[in-house]
Amino acid sequence: MRLDHQNESDNVEDRRSGGIGRGSVGIGTLLVALAASYFFGIDPALILGLASAPGSTSSAASPAQRPPANDQMASFVSKVLGSTESTWQAIFHDAGKRYQEPKLVLFTGSTPTACGSGQSAMGPFYCPSDRKVYIDLAFYRDLKERFHAPGEFAQAYVIAHEVGHHVQNLLGISDKVRAAQQRSGQQPAANALSVRMELQADCFAGVWGHRADRLQQIVEAGEIEQALTAAAAIGDDRLQRQTQGQIVPESFTHGTSRQRVRWFKRGMDSGDVRQCDTFSAASL
Repeated sequence: MRLDHQNESDNVEDRRSGGIGRGSVGIGTLLVALAASYFFGIDPALILGLASAPGSTSSAASPAQRPPANDQMASFVSKVLGSTESTWQAIFHDAGKRYQEPKLVLFTGSTPTACGSGQSAMGPFYCPSDRKVYIDLAFYRDLKERFHAPGEFAQAYVIAHEVGHHVQNLLGISDKVRAAQQRSGQQPAANALSVRMELQADCFAGVWGHRADRLQQIVEAGEIEQALTAAAAIGDDRLQRQTQGQIVPESFTHGTSRQRVRWFKRGMDSGDVRQCDTFSAASL
């Protein structure tokens, strides 16, 4: 990616030197969590500590500090975040709204969040309660080695997807989805709404990619395919086949590889947030 002229965001917190429980959770633990979710209906986030158990409270976040100036990967994600800020500020301005920037937290192993204890094993995630994106940069090694999705634009897509969830939060979409999930009273229906929400975040990531490239020509030859590979690598069908040997569509929460590629590409091709209405789409 061409990010030489992109300013770094001021909204990056580095907790890597002071995370709670520095040992990362292994892939085996993640598989156990996924299996428990499928067979027993247990939220894998609770097993891994991402969400607070009923009646529990989350601990306060550690004081914010900037990443070291010579940390190349931290600089990269900071520039990607800065690019998303410029993009969404313009989109919100054109709609007569004000964009409130999220924070991006770098951590190792685990860290306290307003949504409970964040764990590396869950991958990058967004907490709507504190409006922060959390990422253990070791995920990028997994993205390359385990998911076979290398490249800087694939890494940027991950950040842009989580920022897409922040945009949903600002627009009130997240609250509406959670309310609809509670009204449904059925897990398959709640999962289906989650899929539409995740696919919209993929589309929003594509909108960022389109607009950022149009303004600053950040995408180099072949890099769009990197993001498409990353989107396909983390589709529910592919992950379920790898972890449990079978595909259970009614348990999908993020969408199939084909769906994730399709909606990211839709945003990337159009650069138009109006093309990202997954909730009205008859077919995903």
